Amino acid sequence: MTLKPPQTNVIPAFIAISITSFLVPFVGSSLNLALPHIAHELNMNAVTLSLVVTAYLLPCAMFQMPAARLGDLFGRKKIYLAGVFIFSVFSLLSGLAWSAHSLLIFRVLTAVGASMMFGTAMAILVMLFPPEKRGRMLGLSGAIVYFALASGPFFGGLLAHYFGWRSIFYLCFVVGFMAMLALGLALREEWKEAEGESFDGIGAVLFALAVFGIIYGFSLLPNLQSWILLILGAVFAIAFVVYELRVKVPMFNLDLLRFNKPFRMSSIAAMINYTLTAASTFLLSLYLQYVRGLNAQEAGLLLMLQPIAQTVFSVWAGRLSDKIDPSKIATIGMAVVGVALAFLCFLSETTAWWMLAAVLVIFGIGFGAFSPSNTVMIMGSVDKKYYGSASAVTGTARLIGSSLSVGIATLSIHIYLGTASLSAAYHDEFMSSLHLTCAVSLALCVIGVWVSAQRFGKK
Repeated sequence: MTLKPPQTNVIPAFIAISITSFLVPFVGSSLNLALPHIAHELNMNAVTLSLVVTAYLLPCAMFQMPAARLGDLFGRKKIYLAGVFIFSVFSLLSGLAWSAHSLLIFRVLTAVGASMMFGTAMAILVMLFPPEKRGRMLGLSGAIVYFALASGPFFGGLLAHYFGWRSIFYLCFVVGFMAMLALGLALREEWKEAEGESFDGIGAVLFALAVFGIIYGFSLLPNLQSWILLILGAVFAIAFVVYELRVKVPMFNLDLLRFNKPFRMSSIAAMINYTLTAASTFLLSLYLQYVRGLNAQEAGLLLMLQPIAQTVFSVWAGRLSDKIDPSKIATIGMAVVGVALAFLCFLSETTAWWMLAAVLVIFGIGFGAFSPSNTVMIMGSVDKKYYGSASAVTGTARLIGSSLSVGIATLSIHIYLGTASLSAAYHDEFMSSLHLTCAVSLALCVIGVWVSAQRFGKK
């Protein structure tokens, strides 16, 4: 008599994964307000301080795809739990950092753990729920991430002010370690659909180098170094594609992009969507402080309208995606974002506050409607053997799109302001750069709507 393996306790497993998924964006967004405290205590200059953010984002993007492949080979549960463990331990060590260099090293290693979590989390969640409930689950999961991004600056500021910046890392360690233990007890099944296949190490290295060159290159625009990195990133990306098409067992099956139209279009739409997100938030935060005269706290409270609306509508869109064609919901969401961008193209120094608040809510509705619906399309368009790869593609598209977005904003500011500092004397130049960025984003949004609409009826 063959005994069945113990079944996973789905709800506790979902809660534990949600908690750990909350921590990753929370620690990133909460540190923004703690950076001055870190700089003062560890004697960091502006360049070194910026690396605190970069040292976390780059490894997350570089290692998600290889981590997802390792999950397919050796078990997604194993890789996820290992990722939570690494994330928790090096969060603790980040809190104990004694110098700028030690903090940067620990941040890189924390990001490796985060990439292992992001590369497998969505694949595990999709395996836990039947197709008719996945939209609801993905919508709720997305809402948790948006809430982490929205609440991070507020709670991070409180922790840094009352308990010091190290308390943010200590909190991540305690909560992460407890969630890991709970997940180990609740998640009793294992998934390794590619067991026995080999790991494509060369492909993983080429992929990591390509992502490094592209993301870091965009972050340095318009310096000469950025163009060199972008060219190198493109060269490694071409080499990755050529190699993956020839190797017997590739790290990522490019046939998913070549012959699977719903997956290809959904992935492109995801990257375009994330390209629209970061630039608008970045420039609006500068607009509110340098043009409208709000302080950082006031600007942060106003900007929270977007992620709050995004959180609410992502739950709604996820539920709706279980009932109707998710590609239509995603396309409508992208079009709604376009409406908000069109308004920002005419933003002025005297725009009414209620109108600006309405635009932020419209942004949130659009992004909230798009994200879970598009994720349902991505995960529903591939066989379960490729759930890990599909999950990693979503995460990589988010990071590349965000870096491209900030690169566009930075380049537009450079065009109009050059190296001048933001001040009252350069309001007109700043507004011109904002309008240019929004116009470029609007054009990309139109393309994104067209790309998204190509999937109608293809679930």
